Amino acid sequence: MFRRRFLQLCVPVSAGALAVFKVKRNTPATMVVYEVKGFTCITCAVGLDTMLRRQKGILSSESTYPEGKVVIHFYPDQIAESSIRGFIADTGFIVQSQREA
Repeated sequence: MFRRRFLQLCVPVSAGALAVFKVKRNTPATMVVYEVKGFTCITCAVGLDTMLRRQKGILSSESTYPEGKVVIHFYPDQIAESSIRGFIADTGFIVQSQREA
């Protein structure tokens, strides 16, 4: 009995059985582009992106190693731009300026 119940729980749900919910947002996403100093390799850029994406309110982050450019899409009603800059600084990088997109 236990084995059968366990197997039932492990069976993947079909795509048709899943409902897709779309959240209506009052505030549209905002994009910022920063010039960041301190990347010594591609791993720095990828690591920063990974950590930024885990922050509440950040939709995406795309960093480039040689240029030191970071493009971030976020919801300003969930995270402030100053918090993003502070988070980048806390990870050991320097936000030098905001670039024009």
